[in-house]
Amino acid sequence: MLVLFQSSGVINGYDHQGIERILFETVSDDNSSLILADKRTRRKDPSNDFKYYTGGWNISDHHYIFSVSFTAAPLFAIAAIWFVGCGVSLLLICCCYCCCMRHPYYSKTVYAFCLCLLSLFTISAIVGCVVLYTGQGKFHESTKDTLDYVVSQSNDTVSSLKNVSSILSAAKDIEIDQVSLPSNVKTDIVRVHNMINDAATKLKFETRKNEKDIKHVLKDVRLALIIIAAVMLLVALLGFLFSMLGLQFLVYILVILGWILVTATLILCGIFLALHNIVGDTCVAMNEWVENPMAHTALDDILPCVDNATAQETMSQSKEVEFRLVEMVNYIINVSNINPPPSFPRSLNYNQSGPLVPTLCNPLTANKTDRTCQAGELQFDNATRVWRNYVCQVSTNGTCTTTGRLTPKMYQEMSVAVNVSDGLSQYTPFLTGLLDCSFVRETLIEIHKDHCPDLNRFSEWVYIGLAMVSVAVMLSLVLWVLYACEKKHRRYTKLMIESAPGSVTIYRQWK
Repeated sequence: MLVLFQSSGVINGYDHQGIERILFETVSDDNSSLILADKRTRRKDPSNDFKYYTGGWNISDHHYIFSVSFTAAPLFAIAAIWFVGCGVSLLLICCCYCCCMRHPYYSKTVYAFCLCLLSLFTISAIVGCVVLYTGQGKFHESTKDTLDYVVSQSNDTVSSLKNVSSILSAAKDIEIDQVSLPSNVKTDIVRVHNMINDAATKLKFETRKNEKDIKHVLKDVRLALIIIAAVMLLVALLGFLFSMLGLQFLVYILVILGWILVTATLILCGIFLALHNIVGDTCVAMNEWVENPMAHTALDDILPCVDNATAQETMSQSKEVEFRLVEMVNYIINVSNINPPPSFPRSLNYNQSGPLVPTLCNPLTANKTDRTCQAGELQFDNATRVWRNYVCQVSTNGTCTTTGRLTPKMYQEMSVAVNVSDGLSQYTPFLTGLLDCSFVRETLIEIHKDHCPDLNRFSEWVYIGLAMVSVAVMLSLVLWVLYACEKKHRRYTKLMIESAPGSVTIYRQWK
């Protein structure tokens, strides 16, 4: 259905509750891989001596493709039988009814019966074309909506990754009163920045590539179905009209055209039946994956979790930078709250005075676990507003000339540090989602809940419409020839009756 990303062979992560780390390594399919939609995909595989396929949902496995395609074998067989057998039959009918004139008198019963059936099958063809046209439109829209949703989720992930990368890069350049992050932390930031950019670039490239390919296929499929619906409707109506008028030559041309079109429509019907089954398999596979999100499955080829090494490093570095920035801010605050004698160094004594500046709450401990804020500590969302009350006016040499413990420059630098820390804190749930793959789970839950019902329903509409049109036009072909011949025999019989002795009495009885 929807093929968007490529994945690696190893998936690590945290469980949904975040209680303990679970490590899955794809060493072998027997002990680590989850077979998706196992019962639903158990079908005979013609490429494996018609043994039952047991590999589960996997669109990259040719055995799965052969097994699901085999569900449409009856339609393909009907198409072959129709093309060969009915072609010969139509030829014989044309010869018997149009060339042999040993029994020129027509049957009123056959004439009326052919007319009724022809009218019925023509109406059926019209209804089938309407179902086909409506179904293809709704299927195209529902598929496009699903694709747009998945692409939107992918783009949001890429955007969030780049935002985290930008915030980390900004943290590297922060300096408060000549105090900055340690050099090893800056080096780690550069390394993680490159990892994030590589992951985001790969994700974006795969998304755009597969989005383009899928939309191209959808466009071609929609165009083909619209053409089939329009041509089959036109053929059905023209065939009915020509047979009514007894235009045998034009009927024969339409018979040959319809013969080929019905064969193509039956084949297309079989393809859509297989597609309908693939859609159903995919929806079941998504639902099963949601219950086992960290297991390695064939679904990784469509929507994998982000590389765990990148997610792990990003989360770790984000917490490290957030912790150190708050510590750096609080160090400056502690220095500003000191009342040193004039003999102290300039960095400690800039004539600060007034109430003590409240410190910033650090949401993390030294080992990067969550910490509860203490009374009097400021939160990220109100720290800069509170600190504005502690800013003094400074002279040309940078010392305070009014009451206050923070210079405007210090306040500005501290505000930048708080904004960066706040940004990293806000992206913590996103980074957690990368680790436990919840963002993929949420995407698949949404697809299974809101998109799969429409995809299943409208793909079924398409192949039902194709089947109706195929059968209706198939039977109409025979009736076109029969009715046109009966029409010809009717005219011939009328002439024979009118030219025979006692033709008036006989003609009245016949009429």
